[in-house]
Amino acid sequence: MSFNGTAAYQLKRAIELLKLNDETAKALLEPRRSLEVTFSVRMDDGRIRVFKGYRVQHTDVLGPVKGGIRFHPNVDLDEVKALATLMSIKCSVIGLPYGGGKGGVTVNTKELSEGELERLSRGYIRAIAQFVSSEKDVPAPDMYTNPQIMAWMVDEFAVINQANDFAFITGKPLSIGGSVGRNAATARGGFFVTRAACEKEGISLKKAKIAIHGFGNVGGNAARVFDAEGSKVVAIADSRTGIYDPQGIDVELAHEIKARTGALKDYPKGQKITAEELFQCDCDILVPASMEEVITKDNAPLIKAKVIAELANAPITPEADEILATKGITILPDILTNAGGVTVSYFEWVQNRMGYYWTAEEVEEKLEKLMYKAFEDIYKFKQENNCKDYRLAAFAIATNRIVQAMRDRGWI
Repeated sequence: MSFNGTAAYQLKRAIELLKLNDETAKALLEPRRSLEVTFSVRMDDGRIRVFKGYRVQHTDVLGPVKGGIRFHPNVDLDEVKALATLMSIKCSVIGLPYGGGKGGVTVNTKELSEGELERLSRGYIRAIAQFVSSEKDVPAPDMYTNPQIMAWMVDEFAVINQANDFAFITGKPLSIGGSVGRNAATARGGFFVTRAACEKEGISLKKAKIAIHGFGNVGGNAARVFDAEGSKVVAIADSRTGIYDPQGIDVELAHEIKARTGALKDYPKGQKITAEELFQCDCDILVPASMEEVITKDNAPLIKAKVIAELANAPITPEADEILATKGITILPDILTNAGGVTVSYFEWVQNRMGYYWTAEEVEEKLEKLMYKAFEDIYKFKQENNCKDYRLAAFAIATNRIVQAMRDRGWI
């Protein structure tokens, strides 16, 4: 099943549970707007390269759309549509006044110099400038984009409009309107959800063994957060190397080695395993924090964890979902668990529009409050409606909120 098909499949489950009619289903399954652009970038050697980019707005019924920009060789329109759909659900789950958007450029950033990357970033914003603003569509970082790229984009947007609009994009550096707490927000939000679920499941996080697949910004910060809260991180993996140590990973040493060498292979302790073998390790909580669809029908039977906290987007295929359910494994779905990033992006947008900025303590307090409320809403819905899993409950709550807004506005 394609990634876009996976997103549609999960949404259709909610549509069926809510007994929505065909026209309402159509309004939910098709994005409101899709944009495909081509734009030119001058390379360092003087050549001109033409790149393809996308921006999709799934629905703006609840407010401006919100969603990241990814730079990756596999970016295509189907993937961006799926991600925009998931962003609508994610924002609605948390109760943010946003619809879902997503964007991207088909490019391998590892082949670009810093100057070429800057010109690519500015060229993409020029291509989509009429499509976005703080009132219509608010982008953010995603795969292979970062605060520096957001800074170039907000500057290019200011040049185009001859006015600063810092709220047009989030995930910016602090110097130009970024929010404290944004860098670790996805990981910290995921921790809050995991802690809330473990309280319901009777699992002590102080005694829990954690395995984290992916050691980029999200996975690396997750390792730090769980470690700081007293859990034992027993396995980590980047795209090339896995480390397993039942005595516990030295998280800060792993970060230092990753920052210095770009990989985990020089980590001196524990046992070297492949990234794929991490899924089989002895742990209580498995945290997929890398790519989509890394847990499949082939490796799902081997998973020993009691809880899977999805920090990556769509890391589990529907076939694997079914297998894991029969094993009694609790899955905390991505649309809730990794929503800390978009939540603090929302905080950044609010602060930009007010011109008043919060402390790190205020940001974390507000994030914890929203993540806990969202989990409790989903837990209650799951119990009252006899949902077999948190994913269906989350999709159903979010879909119902979107549909109610569509009805109230007369769209359906």
